[in-house]
Amino acid sequence: MSKSKKQPYEGVVYSTDNSFEYQFSDLFQDIETLPNQQQQLKVQLDRKMRKGKVVTLVTGFKGKVEDLETLGKFLKQKCGVGGSAKDNEIMIQGEFKQKIADLLLSEGYKVKLVGG
Repeated sequence: MSKSKKQPYEGVVYSTDNSFEYQFSDLFQDIETLPNQQQQLKVQLDRKMRKGKVVTLVTGFKGKVEDLETLGKFLKQKCGVGGSAKDNEIMIQGEFKQKIADLLLSEGYKVKLVGG
C-alpha cells in the first residue's frame, strides 16, 4: 500500500453550481521558513519498505519546499550519496546518522538523534 497523498480538494468531486468557488484548506499554504536556530530536526535510520537497505531520515523541517530541497541537496553533497527531499522529510541513502547530525549542528540547527 502506498501512502495517501494529501489532496487540495477535500470532499468535493463535482459541482453544477456556476457560482461555486472552492475554498482551499490552509494545509497547502506556504509557511515561512523558520531560522536555523528555531528548527528542531530529528535524525534517524530507517529500513522500512526499502528491501532492507538503510536510509537516514531527517524530519521535523518547517518551511518552504524550496528551502527543504536546498538543505537536502547540501546534505547529499556533503555525504556524497543520493536521496530525496519531499513531504517535509529528507531521505539520504546510506547510514550517515552521526555525520548528518554533525553537519546540521554546524549549520546552527537543533538536532535530536532518534533510535539506537
